[in-house]
Amino acid sequence: MLVQQILKEKSDDGVVTIGPDSSVSAAVETLSSRRIGAIVVSRDGKRVDGILSERDIVRALGKSGASCLSEKVSALMTDKIVSCTRTETSDEVLAKMTAGRFRHMPVLEGDEMIGLISIGDVVKARLSELAMEKDALEGMIKGF
Repeated sequence: MLVQQILKEKSDDGVVTIGPDSSVSAAVETLSSRRIGAIVVSRDGKRVDGILSERDIVRALGKSGASCLSEKVSALMTDKIVSCTRTETSDEVLAKMTAGRFRHMPVLEGDEMIGLISIGDVVKARLSELAMEKDALEGMIKGF
């Protein structure tokens, strides 16, 4: 399955972003209220400056304590972003996520972000593909 198909299956709420100068506590509030695991850091809502995940925040809390909540998002975000395009397959995306040990990936067209997919989105798409293949094979075996 292609990334563009995965994006079509997702609700079209857009990608949640936060500015790099925002506080980590503002990011925590957004993550909590939106029930999401990562937020894209962007100055303009189109270009990706970084990603701040729950893991990034937990690591900072473990290292610095609650004082990290007053820091800027840019201090904790991951700024070496691995992205994908809409024409990549779910298997290619899963390989990148597994190799990099991360769960969220921006989808870019040129330098502009057109979506964000999570490992949950990709696994759901892959399971759907496998179910369709299974049904097709059963149909062939049973002569349907």
